[in-house]
Amino acid sequence: MTILAIDTAAALCAACVFDPKTRQVLGRVSLDLEKGHAEHVMAVIERALSEAGRTYSDVARIGVSVGPGSFTGVRVGVAAARGLALALKVPAVGVTTLEALAAETAEAWPGRPVLTAIKAGMQVALAAYDRNGVEIEGPRLASLEEAAEQATRAENPVLAGDMAGRIAQAMARDCDFGPLRGTADILYFARIAAQKEADGAMPKPLYLRPPDAKPSTTFAVPLKGQ
Repeated sequence: MTILAIDTAAALCAACVFDPKTRQVLGRVSLDLEKGHAEHVMAVIERALSEAGRTYSDVARIGVSVGPGSFTGVRVGVAAARGLALALKVPAVGVTTLEALAAETAEAWPGRPVLTAIKAGMQVALAAYDRNGVEIEGPRLASLEEAAEQATRAENPVLAGDMAGRIAQAMARDCDFGPLRGTADILYFARIAAQKEADGAMPKPLYLRPPDAKPSTTFAVPLKGQ
């Protein structure tokens, strides 16, 4: 079975072709972008497939980051995964950025609880995992102070995500860290997607907060003739 994983939820526009039997990455491409994921995602996917010596017909399952992350980025990746799944008649499964970050962290810090935390506007999107990698809380929104309090209650957790450093500062104590990024290495999305049960439902974006941009309620274009 060949897994195609896609992540456009943060700055990266990434795709990975993964063989779960051998646990090998067959091809991967990752671009560090701030914007323009929609313009690049299909080319990134095709380059990863080409590097792997595979075609779309070889893909048996698609994994995609569903967020939390950039509203536009999450939509781009989920739309690409859903469209390909329909066209190829294969299942698609969603993977959160927080669980992928936790999996990457757990590989470097086995047997330790993990708290993953990424920026979500003025708040923190976080999730907590026990020493066996089982999600025990979240994903949810919290203030920086609430996130620091949760990390303090945990038993010697490893902090990961682009808000991990600020949480450690708020805790005022030394901490161990996983990746200090807004998303995980694309490999971990592929690994999790290979293990998840495909229930037939299409992945949906995970939005923990409303968008920053809102339609104006004070400006209206007058109708013709009025």
